[in-house]
Amino acid sequence: MTFADHFETFHGLPVFWLPEPREEPLPAADGVAWRLDCYEAGELPFPELWRSFMDRVPSPDVRALVIGPWWDGEYTELRPALELIPADAERFPALRALFLADVTGEECEISWLQLTDVTPALEAFPLLEEFCVRGGDSQGLGEEALSLRPVRHEALRVLRFESGGLPGQVVRAVGACELPALEHLELWLGVSHYGGDATVSDLAPILSGGRFPALRHLGLQDSELQDEIAAAVAAAPVVAQLESLSLSMGTLTDSGAEALLDGQPLTDLKWLDLHHHFLSEAMADRVRNAFGSAGTEVDLSEHQTPHRRQNEEWRYVAVSE
Repeated sequence: MTFADHFETFHGLPVFWLPEPREEPLPAADGVAWRLDCYEAGELPFPELWRSFMDRVPSPDVRALVIGPWWDGEYTELRPALELIPADAERFPALRALFLADVTGEECEISWLQLTDVTPALEAFPLLEEFCVRGGDSQGLGEEALSLRPVRHEALRVLRFESGGLPGQVVRAVGACELPALEHLELWLGVSHYGGDATVSDLAPILSGGRFPALRHLGLQDSELQDEIAAAVAAAPVVAQLESLSLSMGTLTDSGAEALLDGQPLTDLKWLDLHHHFLSEAMADRVRNAFGSAGTEVDLSEHQTPHRRQNEEWRYVAVSE
């Protein structure tokens, strides 16, 4: 799967691409989510684009930032660009949302995005409410590898990692964080071939229900272990506090769906997202009827058919490379 389009809104604000310096006027600083994209800004190197942004936009009023392609010409890792943002954190007292790597597949495949330790971005902005990260280079080592350290953050309400292969270290770090305000957690786990080595046991702190008391939406998505995850969720204490649950984009089969039907009642959910699945028609009807009759909205769109390789069936996630 490729990401065909960039975000049009972020944190409830329309995304505005910072134009080249000669293009004025600009909107009010607090009225848009500012997108910084080296290509769209005349292929400026990111340090120059960052300085231009700081010079042209009243930074104390900025509420949301979206970082697009940070390289001009030949691809470079995120770390040097990301270091500039926490360094200027004191100039952004109103910043409430940060999205790292709103990059489409045409610009760079999600598994090729060389990220880094993203913890400093959280530590630098204690009032941040929404933090989203896309990517995770499967070959990344050391400072080029996506990583996270456990933190306590009082304000964060939305945390989203979009990856074709989310490292188990990141999943474990999320589970070890103290995020008392967190309402929405979304993890695209991906596949082992692209670095997604998280196990179901790595999810245990999240599934226990005691880690994030305000959590209302949980997404454990895009996994080649989707059946195992479904079975774990079916008995997980965290479900009792949720309003919505997403087990979408992965390799969910009748086995995982059966576990959901046989486990603890999930009919208190307002929304159950299972799109991109491998359920049989009969099982899809059972799921639809079981949850629909209880008033739970179920997304069973994007039914997939397994590929066959030498008489074996192969199931695929929605986002990998």
